[in-house]
Amino acid sequence: MYWETPVLTVALMKKLDKHKYNSSSESLLDPHMQHWWNFVVSQVPLWVAPNLITMVGLAVNIGTALILFICCPTLTEPAPRWATFLCGLGLFFYQTLDAIDGKQARRTGTSSPMGELFDHGCDSVSNVFVVVSSACAVSLGYTPWLLLFQVMSAVSMFYLAHWAAFVTGKMLFGLIDVTEAQICIMSLFLTHTLMGPTFWEIELLGLFSLRIVPTFMALACALLSVVTTMDRICSGGAGKNGSTIAGTSVITPVIPLLMVIVPAITLAVKSEENVFESYPLLFVLTFGLIASKISNKLVVAHMSKSELSHLDVTLFVPLAFFVNAYMSLGVPEYYILLLSLAFVVVDLILYSRCVCLEICAHMGIELFRIVPNPPSSSQPQPTKK
Repeated sequence: MYWETPVLTVALMKKLDKHKYNSSSESLLDPHMQHWWNFVVSQVPLWVAPNLITMVGLAVNIGTALILFICCPTLTEPAPRWATFLCGLGLFFYQTLDAIDGKQARRTGTSSPMGELFDHGCDSVSNVFVVVSSACAVSLGYTPWLLLFQVMSAVSMFYLAHWAAFVTGKMLFGLIDVTEAQICIMSLFLTHTLMGPTFWEIELLGLFSLRIVPTFMALACALLSVVTTMDRICSGGAGKNGSTIAGTSVITPVIPLLMVIVPAITLAVKSEENVFESYPLLFVLTFGLIASKISNKLVVAHMSKSELSHLDVTLFVPLAFFVNAYMSLGVPEYYILLLSLAFVVVDLILYSRCVCLEICAHMGIELFRIVPNPPSSSQPQPTKK
């Protein structure tokens, strides 16, 4: 399997050494949040590694989301107020730690491409759990197709942002971006905690319930983001003749994304056992984490200025369903879905571990511990006499 062999070559490692993840932010709330973030990072001991901060935040965020998933396995059960409160608290905790990890790296002089890659990788996973947990809070399982649309839109927006960075060489943030989105979702959790599950059943004008309002508001913002992002992708190539920074086509990164979205929708429509509508939580988590994996590969390609591989082992997950259906194997789709989710989780962990360990070994650093004066691979090593 791929995780038994090097993911990055030595040449790509050297590109990582020199890489700077250029970014530009015009976010409304970031300047106001800086006061809180600066205070928190000032309380963190200097021996705490930045990646450890990121990992703790992600673990808390996933942990609180899993509690809500256990309470709402079909996304139609009334979410307990205490569970949504924990989710909101977990997201705030993650947002804070995610914001201070870079500050801690600069405080300790340990800024590196490894930290940037680890941060964006954790964001891709957090994105899936946050979106699904917000759907749990409003019982979006009653409108399963809107649930699927919401999750696919969220992972697509994340992928598009990094696709644009792969093309332009710069990560751009808009006026309303990640921080604002997180605050909105925290407000949703707080509203549920204060008002209770029945709040989302209130009908507006006798046409639709409140539970679908957050989704449509998010989708409206997403559509505006798509327009500006696709404009940057099609016209902002930083490579030769308008190509990506890796010198490849600016359009081909759409292939992995389509290989997630199209099979997911096709399977949801064609499943003989209605596997999506019967097990919406398992379904959206499976395809959401597949999207997280391909997003991670896109980040690696951007940071190493290398060609993006269009195929991935997780993209064969839908194939198992289609083979089972068309060859009449008779395996219950629930078991295929359960095994697929387990496979995707293990694959994502192994891939992430492989990339991190290779980069850490190359740069002479440790992932979760600060090594005093780590040797630089870019400097000539003394020869033995």
